[in-house]
Amino acid sequence: MKGNGNYTHFLLQIQVFKGVCSNILLILFPFKKEMVKFNVKNNSILSSKKVKFMQALLETLYTLELHSNNFIPRKIVLDFQSYIIKGVSQSGKTMLVKQYLSSLSENYLYIDCHDIRIDTLQLNETLQQFCDENKIKTLVLNHYNKNIKVPDIQQVILCTEESIHHILEKHLVDNYIQLNLYPLDFEEFLAYEHKFDSTALNHFFQLGGFPKMHQLQSDERTLYLQSILKNAFTALEFSIFQHAIIHQTTKLSAFSLYERLKQNMKISKDKTYETLNHLVDRSYLYQLEKYLHPRATKKIYICDTALKDAFTTSKNFVRLFENSIFLELVKMKFTSYYHDDIDFYLPEHNKIIFCMPFSDERALFKKLEKIEAFIFQYQVENIVAITMNHEAQLSHPFANVEMLPFSTWAILE
Repeated sequence: MKGNGNYTHFLLQIQVFKGVCSNILLILFPFKKEMVKFNVKNNSILSSKKVKFMQALLETLYTLELHSNNFIPRKIVLDFQSYIIKGVSQSGKTMLVKQYLSSLSENYLYIDCHDIRIDTLQLNETLQQFCDENKIKTLVLNHYNKNIKVPDIQQVILCTEESIHHILEKHLVDNYIQLNLYPLDFEEFLAYEHKFDSTALNHFFQLGGFPKMHQLQSDERTLYLQSILKNAFTALEFSIFQHAIIHQTTKLSAFSLYERLKQNMKISKDKTYETLNHLVDRSYLYQLEKYLHPRATKKIYICDTALKDAFTTSKNFVRLFENSIFLELVKMKFTSYYHDDIDFYLPEHNKIIFCMPFSDERALFKKLEKIEAFIFQYQVENIVAITMNHEAQLSHPFANVEMLPFSTWAILE
């Protein structure tokens, strides 16, 4: 607003239709600002048109037939309760809820919040009324974000990458069960294999746990995996994840990440730490603590081993093998730690796990000698060395010691 003593003028910018703006110059004689009042309470024609558009869109989505062809059951099963299904992109959330909806006899509504036709404000205005009028019993909001107001209906399923405490107000948390849907574990992966033989394990390390990988040709998989992360990440998240892939299963601190990143981009230490924590919260990355040393540098793991080949041509099967074992432990809901000369220690189960894909009894005995004090101090009862195909039982004065192939351990555990 500007004035020159004789008149006052100011520029109004109004939205005409669907984001198109027009400027109007108003020239007024001297006045007091208290004399001017603006009324913007939902009385515009544009707002009415948007509401009608959203109502029509909801009607279209309501009548749309959902498809979940070739769905292979997962270990997670949905029932009549309300859920927040948390998982990384392409972990299988969409197919899981579509399969569940197809089994219902009552009215349901499925909305993908990434649909560019959806205006959040207008959706919030119309969704509750639409659900009431159409007697919707189950609502699925895929790719949910916290700006969307959840209507009050019988069952709500929210699919997201975020933790429940990040997307819901505190008083609403108890209304939902949070389910973590990970990429396929080895047992789920076998359901996609035509036959279970020695090639199944090699396929698992090659394809990883994203269900979609089984539908792609070998020359399409790398670009597919890269596109997943490009769509899921900001530029900084992408850079941090690339560094994590290079250093998977090794100790990697947030500070060392910052030191590497600042050489190629302008970035603050706080932003680096915050972004790393966000990737961990969304389960794209995992950090493993040293037992009884929470301040020690953590080891870093990635959410799916197939992602490594999408970003680097370097080969280190031992690291990939360890990352796969760690992910199986996560999916089994085991709490684990690392320690000096110990890959994984599971205190709740009095168990130590070694990753030894190509080792024999002699190599295992040498490892045991290095950790005798730890075994005795913490009363470790079971020690398992996971291999590719070697199996054996060893004698030890304090613990049961065995060598198991990955394919046996992952199914029996």
